[in-house]
Amino acid sequence: MKVLMFGWEFPPHITGGLGTACFGLTKGLLKHGVEVLFVVPKAYGDESQEAVRLINASDVNIDFSNSIYQEYWKQLTYIEIGSNLVPYMGEEEFENFVSKKEYDKTDSETIVFSKSYTFSGKYGKNLMEEVTRYALVASAIANSQQFDVIHAHDWLTYPAGIAAKKVSGKPLVVHMHATEFDRSGENVNQNVYDIERKGMEAADAVITVSNYTRDIVINRYGIDPDKVFTVHNAVEPTESGEAMEVAKNVKEKVVTFLGRITFQKGPDYFVEAANKVIERDKNVRFVMAGSGDMMFKMIRRVAQLRISPYFHFTGFLQGEEVDKMFALSDVYVMPSVSEPFGISPLEAMRSNVPVVISKQSGVSEVLKYALKIDFWDIDAMADAIYGLLHYDALSVMFRKYGKEEVDNLKWDNAANHVKNVYYSLLNGK
Repeated sequence: MKVLMFGWEFPPHITGGLGTACFGLTKGLLKHGVEVLFVVPKAYGDESQEAVRLINASDVNIDFSNSIYQEYWKQLTYIEIGSNLVPYMGEEEFENFVSKKEYDKTDSETIVFSKSYTFSGKYGKNLMEEVTRYALVASAIANSQQFDVIHAHDWLTYPAGIAAKKVSGKPLVVHMHATEFDRSGENVNQNVYDIERKGMEAADAVITVSNYTRDIVINRYGIDPDKVFTVHNAVEPTESGEAMEVAKNVKEKVVTFLGRITFQKGPDYFVEAANKVIERDKNVRFVMAGSGDMMFKMIRRVAQLRISPYFHFTGFLQGEEVDKMFALSDVYVMPSVSEPFGISPLEAMRSNVPVVISKQSGVSEVLKYALKIDFWDIDAMADAIYGLLHYDALSVMFRKYGKEEVDNLKWDNAANHVKNVYYSLLNGK
């Protein structure tokens, strides 16, 4: 079986968990005999191709005299919308990231219909021009490649998946890694919501990363439950199978938040809980690793609470830096307001770090050896952190059994579930 897969990023060039999940899934599919053609807007040349044949959309030229592309362009108007659309950023964060600019259809058509186009692969102000061009490139690739199933990851690639389906007639699977409700709460960007819904309506099957997300897809988007399947994410094992060891160089215990510092991830609740812990124990350091639109607000709040000597902001970490941060940590906290899944707790547990996670997360469905709290309950969060720091029997139990638990959450198993979804479509079941 061969799958034409569309994604916006692939390791090592990632901005969050999406690229990591794509890498793990493709490696798992290869072990199950599934060949993957993975299309990215921009390939840098250093991506791992051990499990995929990577197609660089920037290398694909389009002959617009071909009626296939002309017909598809007529159906592209639904993605001609404002540019404040980024998979990981909320609307406010994006507006801080780029200057406001109305989408210019005339200028964009000139750019989009150029025969040669180099994608940035970023999430900048020309995002929708790139999404449009990416969809057109998808139709060209679908017209020239042999494959059995189309698989599109996250909303940025849904138009590409639809285009490939229209050209090839092959079944389409869309993967919902995060919904607009996760990113923006109830203040959804209607344009993003519409793209997500249109992609899921056009799909033959929708894969969600948790039952938490599946319920949102069914109840908030009106998608037929019979075609929505939950496949939980997993985590890549370390190469040696053992957690990294690094010199700590501080005598205090370390409590870590690692993720985008934005509404969805609940960084403000982490700061308030940290303050309560510090009131009881000054022998603790809190680390907020990441970047985002709430970062300066969090820095100001830490200063207002007068806990700056106990609080550290590292900025965005990736790759080996993440592993080092976990190796330095005594407790990891994920206080997300709405988390479709959440791979970072699995990475922490893989590194023998006990975790505190919000009940409002998909990963809470698969973890037994994690302390679970409501994101808004800062007293419970502080108590959970304090307990793991001070009661050795508790932390030892969570370290030991948590590591065993996460080692059994393999991408091979997730990939097998995805493969079964493919076969159900090909066999008409």
